[in-house]
Amino acid sequence: MEWFTAPEYWMSRLVLQKALAVIYLVAFLGAALQFRALVGERGMLPVSRFVARVPFRQAPSVFHLHCSDRFFAAWAWTGCAVSVALVAGLDGLLPLWGGMLLWLVPWVMYLSIVNVGQTWYSFGWESLLLETGFLAVFLGNDEVAPPVVVLFLLRWILFRVEFGAGLIKMRGDACWRKLTCLDHHHETQPMPGPLSWFFHHLPKPLHRVEVAANHFTQLVVPVLLFAPQPVATAAAALMILTQLWLILSGNFSWLNWITIVLALSALELPGTAPDVPGAPLWYEVVVLAVAALLVTLSYHPVRNMISRRQIMNRSFDPLHLVNTYGAFGSVSRIRYEVVVEGTADAAPHEDSDWREYEFRGKPGDPRRWPRQFAPYHLRLDWMMWFAALSPAYAGTWFGVLVERLLENDRDTLRLLRSSPFPPDAPPRYVRARLFRYRYTTWRELRETGACWERTYVREFLPPTRLDVVSQRR
Repeated sequence: MEWFTAPEYWMSRLVLQKALAVIYLVAFLGAALQFRALVGERGMLPVSRFVARVPFRQAPSVFHLHCSDRFFAAWAWTGCAVSVALVAGLDGLLPLWGGMLLWLVPWVMYLSIVNVGQTWYSFGWESLLLETGFLAVFLGNDEVAPPVVVLFLLRWILFRVEFGAGLIKMRGDACWRKLTCLDHHHETQPMPGPLSWFFHHLPKPLHRVEVAANHFTQLVVPVLLFAPQPVATAAAALMILTQLWLILSGNFSWLNWITIVLALSALELPGTAPDVPGAPLWYEVVVLAVAALLVTLSYHPVRNMISRRQIMNRSFDPLHLVNTYGAFGSVSRIRYEVVVEGTADAAPHEDSDWREYEFRGKPGDPRRWPRQFAPYHLRLDWMMWFAALSPAYAGTWFGVLVERLLENDRDTLRLLRSSPFPPDAPPRYVRARLFRYRYTTWRELRETGACWERTYVREFLPPTRLDVVSQRR
C-alpha cells in the first residue's frame, strides 16, 4: 500500500525517537535514584504491600513476580541502559521486527514501575509517556518509512493532551474565562523555576494576553494538526513555542518536553529520506490492527473529554494505552508550604532549637532561589505541594516520612537538599508547620535578597518523637 508510509517524515521520526528515548532515560534515572525511600522495602509506600493487596490484572507489573530493593534497582538501571541504546540508535541496526521489540522493552519496564508506584506515580505525564512509548514501538526503523497511521495516532494523543487541557480550564476555574489565572499561577504552581518570579511580575495586561494565547493554542490549534501541510507544521510549531514558554516559567517534569516530542509527528523537518523498500505485509497488518485497537479504546477518553464532568489525568485500562489528560482546571490564589523541622532538645517547646529540613525543589528558605529540575521529576517535592493543599493528600505517607527523618534514614535524606542534623545524631522530635508564601516585590528583593516572604499559618503536625509516630502506624 503506497499510502501506508510517509517518507517526508523520515527526519521527524528520527528526532522524535531520539527525544523520546531521552525522556525514557530521565524517567528510569529518577526511578533508580528515588525508589528506595518512596516504594522500597523501607519506603513510605512499599511495593511489597501494594502487590500483596492489588491483583496483577488490575496493575500488571513484573514486581508481582518478585519484589526486592536489589531487583527494583536492577530493573530501573536496566531501563536506563536500554534508553541509552535507543538514543545511540541501536534500533536502526536491527531488522524491523528487532527494532520494534527493542522499543517494546522500555515500555514494558516502565509500565511495571508506574503500576506499582502508587501516589508517587499518579501524575498524568506517566501515562502520557506510556501511551507515546507504546506507539513508538510501531514507528519503524531504517528499514521502512514512517507509517502514516502511527503519525496520525501520535497527533491524536497531542490533540487530546491540548484540547482536553483547554476544555477543563474553560469548564473549571472562572479565572480562565476572565483571563486572570496567571495573576496567581506563577506564584502558586507546584514547583516554581528560576524564572517564575519574573514571570509573576510581568504586567497584568501581558498575563491576559498569555491566557488568551493559551486558549487559542489549546482549543483551536489542535484541530489544525490534522489539516494538510504546511498547516499541520505551522500548528505543531506554535504548540512547540508554547511549550518552550511553559518550560521557562516552571518545573513540570517532562510534561512539556513530551508534548514537544508529540508535536514532531506533525512537522516536516528538512532532510533526505533514503530509498527503502515498501513496508512488509506483516508490518502493515500489525500497525493497522493496533490502530484499530487504539481507536476503539479512545471511546472512554473522548467521552470524558466532552463531558461536563470532565476529569483530569485518568487511565481507562491497566496498560495505559489510551488516557485522558488535563492540567490546572483550577488555580490556587494563595501558596501554602509545609515546613518540616527537627530538634535535638529532650523536651521540645516553641523556643527550642528547631532546625529546618531543606527540600531540593519546593520552596523553603525564603532567600533560596528556585532551580531548574525539569524534565527530572522530584516526586516527594511535588507531593509536599499537594500536602500543603490538604493533609488528606499526605495521609498515607507523611507519617512514615517523619519516622524516617527521626531515624536519619539515609535513603530518605538523599531526597532532600540538606538535613540540619549529622548522620550519627538524629533529631529527637520532628514537627511540621504550615506557612503562607508569596513572592517578594522588586523593592523587597533588592532590600532583602529574598524571593519569598512567608507567614506562619498553623501547625501541620505537632512535635513527634520516634516511638509515638511508630505507634500511630
